[in-house]
Amino acid sequence: MNRFSAEEKSGSGKTASAQGAKRRRLIWVLAVGVFFGWAGYIFFAQSAAIAEKSEQLAQKQASSDNVTNSLNQLKYDVSRLEDDEYVGQLARKNYNMYPRGEKPIRTDDTEQ
Repeated sequence: MNRFSAEEKSGSGKTASAQGAKRRRLIWVLAVGVFFGWAGYIFFAQSAAIAEKSEQLAQKQASSDNVTNSLNQLKYDVSRLEDDEYVGQLARKNYNMYPRGEKPIRTDDTEQ
């Protein structure tokens, strides 16, 4: 009632090659498992490094934007300082310097 006949059970030639095949398959599966384990470890390690570098890049880009805005403001100020009328307004306002013959008009609010 067995599935196998008695002749198939006693055949020792096939069992040795079958065991070798199982052994090779086991070695292959272990090698592939080790490779995928190593690949997964490297993937997550590099993902963490990339995330850290991305954060540093974002900080440096924000700093670069601040510096660029400051540079543009300074260029604008320099262009305004090349205008004689603006320099005259600054001299009147900050240093109380007036052209000859001009009388300053002061109110209570401007004396502060």
